[in-house]
Amino acid sequence: MSELRFTADHEWLCLDSDGLVTVGITPFAQEALGDVVFVQLPELQEYAAGDEVAVLESVKAASNIAMPLQGEIVEVNPALEASPELVNSSPLQDGWFFRFRPQDASAVADLLDQAAYDRLLNASDDV
Repeated sequence: MSELRFTADHEWLCLDSDGLVTVGITPFAQEALGDVVFVQLPELQEYAAGDEVAVLESVKAASNIAMPLQGEIVEVNPALEASPELVNSSPLQDGWFFRFRPQDASAVADLLDQAAYDRLLNASDDV
């Protein structure tokens, strides 16, 4: 896996050597949600940045996953259908949601790096 990038919505992204971007939620997000009991994965199609593409249901609440950048979803994680708890037990690896081909791969670099994401988390602690 290459360097992770993050969104302010607590999604992580990893641009792979094949030009595809893998998307999941951060440990912070999965802890806030609690035990995930259901994941509705997106359709394999083109989405605009900000489109709601997936739904997570936990014992605490339901949460939508937004498309971080414009692109075409080309693969979903089938393991989540039978084992949604992977989002909790392995949010940065086995609990990924989907892979997409971004319209502009260079836009991934414009997202938050680890240091900027850590600052975001620290700022939310100060509120």
